[in-house]
Amino acid sequence: MKRYNLFLWIIVLLSMALGFLIGTNQQLVQNITRSPQSGSQKLNQFMRYLDRYYVDQINTDSLATEMIQDLIQKLDPHSFYIPKEELSRVAENMQGNFVGIGVSFFMERDTVSVVRVIPDGPSKRAGLLAGDRILIANQDTLYGRQLTSEAIVERLRGEEESLINLSIYRPITKEQLEVPLRRGAVPITSVAHYMLEESIGYIKINRFAETTNSEFQHAVVDLKKQGMTQMVLDLRSNPGGYLEAAEQISDTFLAEGQSIVMVESNQGEQKTTFSTAEGAFEKGQVYVLINGESASASEVVAGALQDNDRAWILGQRSFGKGLVQQQMPLGTQEAVRLTTARYYTPTGRSIQRPFDQGKKAYYEEINKRYDTGELADVSKVPQNDSLAFVTPKGRKVYGGGGIVPDIYLPNNANPEDDWNDYLLRSNIVNHFVFRELDSRREEFVSIDRTAFVAQPLQHKERWLNALKKYLNEQSVPVNLEDTTLAITAIHSYLGLQLFDEPTRLEILHKEDRFVKAALNELAKKPLD
Repeated sequence: MKRYNLFLWIIVLLSMALGFLIGTNQQLVQNITRSPQSGSQKLNQFMRYLDRYYVDQINTDSLATEMIQDLIQKLDPHSFYIPKEELSRVAENMQGNFVGIGVSFFMERDTVSVVRVIPDGPSKRAGLLAGDRILIANQDTLYGRQLTSEAIVERLRGEEESLINLSIYRPITKEQLEVPLRRGAVPITSVAHYMLEESIGYIKINRFAETTNSEFQHAVVDLKKQGMTQMVLDLRSNPGGYLEAAEQISDTFLAEGQSIVMVESNQGEQKTTFSTAEGAFEKGQVYVLINGESASASEVVAGALQDNDRAWILGQRSFGKGLVQQQMPLGTQEAVRLTTARYYTPTGRSIQRPFDQGKKAYYEEINKRYDTGELADVSKVPQNDSLAFVTPKGRKVYGGGGIVPDIYLPNNANPEDDWNDYLLRSNIVNHFVFRELDSRREEFVSIDRTAFVAQPLQHKERWLNALKKYLNEQSVPVNLEDTTLAITAIHSYLGLQLFDEPTRLEILHKEDRFVKAALNELAKKPLD
């Protein structure tokens, strides 16, 4: 009897084990043999398997992020992943404002030193001045702690209308002040403008953000009041931004019913944007300045005005980006920016450069323009006759690799010379100017802007010697044999810190060959 019971239990246990194995195999077989899954379904299923069945505990969120980053690397050069620590900065830059106190600063001797007080910001209204030191913010000591600029920004920003109490030291009067203020919206301007000559206005757009069109329209109105009948529109080194802003700005120049841009989605759907009757500058000569760093929305504007024979394009071949991206949230304060469409200029050309050799080669192509000789000789700009188009007035334009200017401005410099020029226009000189200005700010208290712009930089030798010493201390290898650019850079940054961005540009443009070339062209026969 016992022997019978033992065999019975063995049979039961084997049946249970066999049933489990068969059931598991049936499930696997069902998963394999059912209808095919899409790629996204397979990825979702795989992540569920990892989450539920993998032998060790893993961070599936971190793993998913890595997978997304790897996948994006296999896409086009303009799709990318935005981590959460960068998302707010990217959003602020494109929104055209942020909530804070409204100052730009340097960390000078481990102290927050105000370089500029932003117009229309909370600090301006509270009476802060350039040169002030912010010592304490809401009982949080900011000096002497080796805090990074990012850490300072985090402490100074906050919710709109939230109160922040600042302890300020003002070196020029040797006062310590307690300044309460409420945080507020601080504009991040994308447009600067001024009158180049009696009837010639200048507008610089550095990116296409949400506020760019309203800033641009304000600039046009202001310049027209000052007598502008001709314009230089500067899109150099503008990386792009919102397509809608580019369409709106193009509309400013075009008569009603003209094509601005055609966008084709991934489903083949096509949508063409046409100009309205509301353009604020539909007549009058326009010259658009571009270079190899003018991309995307900049190229939309340049292409729309070139293809409609509305403006002359002057400079060097633009970047060559004919793709449209959309930013999509991932639900965890992260996002991806995916290419979702292609755009075409009014004549029907795509100006997107090929990217079949990979992202590295794609971005290196800009620097290789030195090697090919293109920058010095327009005849070496690659042009494919099969991608040639004709504007209504008979100008031949090309697709396949950026906007080629109507008036080409050759660059005979080498990469080292251009890098040297870049350094002299960079924040390195801006920081140097702050130090020098800060040591003798009382000399500039009652200075007149008009006289400051018109006159040469005072005490040039003193400034140059101080710059050489500073660059040597910072181990920055800059060639100062040609002192003209160095003096202009010093003068322009001094103008920025004493006055504003248009002042800086007005001084820079005295030695700017692009602007000089545009002025020379404007003196010739106007555009038909």
